Formats: sequence, structure tokens, C-alpha cells
Amino acid sequence: MALTITQGMKRLGMPIAAFFGLAAVGLLGTSWFLNRDALQSAVEAQIRAVTGLELVVNGPIDVSVFPGSYVSFHNVGLKGATTVDPALQVDVLTANLRLLPLLLRRFEIADVMMLRPHIHVVRDGSGESNWTPFVETIAKAMTPGAENQVSFSEIRIQDGELNYEDATNRVAEQLNDIDLSLAWPSISRSFAATGQFDWRGERVDGSISASDFVAMLSGDRSGLKARLASAPLKVAFDGSVANRTSLMMEGVTTIDSSSLRNALRWMGQAPPGGGGGFGRFALKARTNVVAGSVALTNVNVELDGNVAEGVMTFANNGRQMLQATLAADNLDFTPYISTFRLLASGQRDWNRQLFDLSSLSSTDLDMRLSAARVTVGPSKLGRTALGANLRGGALALSIGEAQMYGGIAKGSFAVARSDAVADVRAQFQFTDVDLQACASELFGITKLSGRGNLNVSLTASGSSPFGLAQSLDGTASLVGHDGAIAGFNVEQLLKRLERRPLSGGGNFRSGSTPYDNLNISVKFADGVATAEDIRVEGPAARITLTGTASVPSREYDMKGVASLTSAPSGGNGFDLPFVVQGPWDDPLIFPDPESLIRRSPASAPLLDAVKDRKARDAVRTVIERFTGGGRPAAPDATAPAPATAPTAAENAKSN
Repeated sequence: MALTITQGMKRLGMPIAAFFGLAAVGLLGTSWFLNRDALQSAVEAQIRAVTGLELVVNGPIDVSVFPGSYVSFHNVGLKGATTVDPALQVDVLTANLRLLPLLLRRFEIADVMMLRPHIHVVRDGSGESNWTPFVETIAKAMTPGAENQVSFSEIRIQDGELNYEDATNRVAEQLNDIDLSLAWPSISRSFAATGQFDWRGERVDGSISASDFVAMLSGDRSGLKARLASAPLKVAFDGSVANRTSLMMEGVTTIDSSSLRNALRWMGQAPPGGGGGFGRFALKARTNVVAGSVALTNVNVELDGNVAEGVMTFANNGRQMLQATLAADNLDFTPYISTFRLLASGQRDWNRQLFDLSSLSSTDLDMRLSAARVTVGPSKLGRTALGANLRGGALALSIGEAQMYGGIAKGSFAVARSDAVADVRAQFQFTDVDLQACASELFGITKLSGRGNLNVSLTASGSSPFGLAQSLDGTASLVGHDGAIAGFNVEQLLKRLERRPLSGGGNFRSGSTPYDNLNISVKFADGVATAEDIRVEGPAARITLTGTASVPSREYDMKGVASLTSAPSGGNGFDLPFVVQGPWDDPLIFPDPESLIRRSPASAPLLDAVKDRKARDAVRTVIERFTGGGRPAAPDATAPAPATAPTAAENAKSN
């Protein structure tokens, strides 16, 4: 059985081998008797039929029939019938021929390969392109019922180059190492292109398909699918396109990037200042493009883990403009302020690093955001509605209402750029907030607790946080209730000093002073805060303060008076002047020593005695005896004995 099959295959193989042998002989004979002029004319006619462009050959022509059937034209130009300049220049254009028609002396192109084509597209100020006549010619040639019929359906481009110039938008771009495969609609009406190219140092994979290629070339509506994928950015569109009077697109757009900052930089856009945030980015939206305006609806956008929904509009009419209205459950702004530090690493001095204000001039922005929860560094906000407007280098942030520090916050913050200097204006109102959290996060003051209302209106100008602190002007007021000031207990201190003024205050920096009402009114001028009204009223003590606080050095220089509000029956209230000096986060608080001496029954007469010139020398002698200071030399035996100085008590009695 096996022997029979083997013999049958041998008998069948002989005719097949003979056929291929005759085909090879025929191809060799065809190559000998080939009419090269007829071949060139046939290839040019078929290229004209497919592209509508004339073939202009300026170099030699290579023809091969076996083993490969093709014709190659060197230094070729393709131009329209009514144009002078070629639409593109090709180093080598190769037309691969179909084998069987070639044996019958018919020249039919299977596909075309362009090696190192150079494409130059120019768009003038009126919006017209030098490729407009060529596109019209191609559209006319491919219209159903045209005189010439399309004979081949694929054009391959290898190692191509495209230069694009847009005089209106002042754009000049270059694509290199282009490898594309174009599927022309020889049978159906569709068109597809897939391949790769280099743009700005990145390799880009791309594909595009049109459901009606002729309609798209003519500006009529056609289905369109496009995809671009590179390391910085991936973009996909699925919808329709038309370009009768202006570009119109409608469909679904998806964008994905592992780093939006890198993607913007790759596309030639200035990324936002600082180095924080603008990492992982994803967007999916219904897209409507009209000329230079892009409207996005049903937006689902993700940035740095923040997910929001809403609508967006982008326009590029000479200046880029982004408008958006978005809503989210959670928003975390921490990544965007992580690199902005008001204080230096030592946490005692203001940061002197210069601001980077370049991002305030690149794009105009008008955004509305609402969120159920917002995080800004250590601050946690509840339901929040805020707006951001950036126009002409001036940024304005407004908080319509935010649940913050257990209360409600409203206000605005504005930054205007003047060269390298930032002009800052801030106005905020905090109603019924937790003062411990509010004062700690806003001013670095950790010793205040309670609830209250805070109003702040400040202006400053500088090129760094330290520069802003030096020029700070404005006002601030605080009305608090039912809280405490940590660091000292005024009531206990006053009662102890009332009984024994010179016993020492012990540890002045312990405990806390409760209060019922707290009123603070401060005015800022050139970085110095002057206390206009500071009053602390507690159940047993009252405190008033005057003085200044330096914002640049973050130090207090203040004086105050602490009083017991409940004096003994028939007695006078005890008032103690004190001083507050030192850094904001850890100031020194100590009583006035002269006041303590005056309140001491034993030392008050001594203080009064030193006012008398006659008694001053005697008092000094007594002090020197106790301290050992100013000891005289050994007395001379012949000198009279010195008189005994009266004691302080004797002086007091005599006075």
C-alpha cells in the first residue's frame, strides 16, 4: 500500500516539476524580451489610478522578473496634475508585480514600497495646506465611477521622514524613521494604516482606520478609529470625523499615562511648577471637537489616585484654555504641595528657596471642584466646594465652603506673577473651628485649644517664603471660648506668688490656663505683628498682652499682666506683670522681678531704701558682706576701727 502511494506521488511530482520548470523558463524569456517602456508606462498609469499623482522619475530604473518580479524607480517625485512641486520625494519606489499576469505579458502591481520618502506639509496663515491639491486629486481618483480603476491596495513606507509646519500656531514638527503599511480601498471603501515612527526621541506605535476613505478625503463624515501608543502616553479615539468647513470629530476618547508630567514635557507643554504630583493619569470621555475647541462630556478622570467625574472643555485659539467642572468622593492635594515648604529643614527659619512661577504663564484655567472629603497635607476637610482660576499669570483660588477643623471655612487666595516676584493676597474666615488644630496647622502654634472664629486678611510680596514673611501686611482677629492655653497655670502661679513673692515660681512652664473668652486682634506691617487687643478671661484669672511678634524671625517680644479675678474679702486683687519672649513654638514666660520684690514684705523696704542716697552705700556694704564681693584689703593696725553699718531692718525702722 505504502509502495503504491509513493509511486503515485512520484508520478504526480513529475508534471508539477515540469510546470515550474516551464514557468521559470517563461519568466527568463519574459525578462529577455520585456518591453521596459511599456512596463514603466503601465506602472505609472496604475500609480496614477490609485493615488491620482503623477510619477516623475529622475534616476535609473531597475527591472527584475525572476526570482523577484518588480520594478524600482530611483529619485522619484509624486505631484499633482495641476501642481509643479512634488507632494513627496522618494529615494527608491518599488512596484512589486503579480506573477501570473506577468507571464501573460500584462503588468499588474501587487503592492508598492517607498524607501526613504521625504514628505513636507506646510499650512499657511489662512489654514490652507500645500497638500490640499494632492488630497483633492486622490479623492477624485478614488471616487466610484472614475475612469481609472484601482489596481492595488497596499503601499508600504520604510525609513520615511515627515516635516510639518503650521504658520498659524507657530508649530514645526518632524517625524523620523517612519515605517507604515497603508491599506488602500481597492475593493471596499475602508482605509487602514499601521506602523511606527519616532517623535521627540520616543518610538510611537500607531494605527488609523476610516470606514469611508473617499468621504474622509472629501471632508464628508466617515467613521474613524485611531490609536497612538508610546512610553509617555497612550491615546485612542473611536468615532467619526468630518472636515467640510472645519475639523469636526465626535466619539469616545481614552488617554492613559504613567506620568502626566513626563507626557506634558514630551508634548512640548510646560509641566506645573514644583516636582510633586501629576503622575498616573487616565481619562475616558465622550469627545466633540470643533476646529480648535474640544468638549469632553461624561468625563471619568484619574490623576494621582484622585478620581472625578464631570465635564471639561479645552480650547487653543492662540492661547490654551482649560475649563472643567468635576465632582469626586475623595481628593488628596498632598502630592501637589509636598515640594512647597514654608519652613526650612530646621523648622525654625522660613524657606529661602526661590519660587518657580513659570507654570503660571503657560495655560489659562477655570475649574470648579466639589468633593465629599479633601486632604491637604495634615489637614482633613469634609464636604468642600472650591474653584481655581488661572489667567494671564494670575492664580485665584476660592473656597465657597469647606468643613474644616470641625467648623466652616471660606475664603480666597490669589497669586499674581511679577517677573520672579509673587504678589500674594489671602482672605479667610473660619467659623466655630477647633483652635488647637487650626492654630497648629496654620501658624505652628501648638499651645492653644478651644473653639472660636478666626478672620485673616493678609498681603505679601516676595520671591521666596522668607521674602513673603518680611513684607507681610494685613490684619488677623480671633474670638475664642471655652479653651485653654498650655504651658503655664496662671491661677496657681498667682496664688503662690501672692503668698510668697520671692519664693520662686517653681516651674512656670507647666500646666495650662483655662479661659472662658479669648479676644485677639493683631495688625501686620512689614512682617511685624503688633497686638492691638489681646485679652484672656478665665474663671479665676485674667490676662492682657501688648507688644509685637516678628514674622521673619518667628519670635515674641511681648509684655502682659495677669490678675486674679477673685480677690480675698476686703483685700486688693493680685496683678502680676510678665514677659513673653522667644520662638513661637517654645516661648519663655517669666514674671517681672521688680514687681515680685515690691510685693515681698521683707524686700520691699530694701527696694525703697536704695532710692535714698544716704542709705545706698550702707545697703551695698551689706550686700557685699553676704556675697563676698568688693572685699577690702587687710586693715592697718593703726587705723581706727570702721563703724558698723546699720542693717536693712534698722534702716527701715529709722525711715
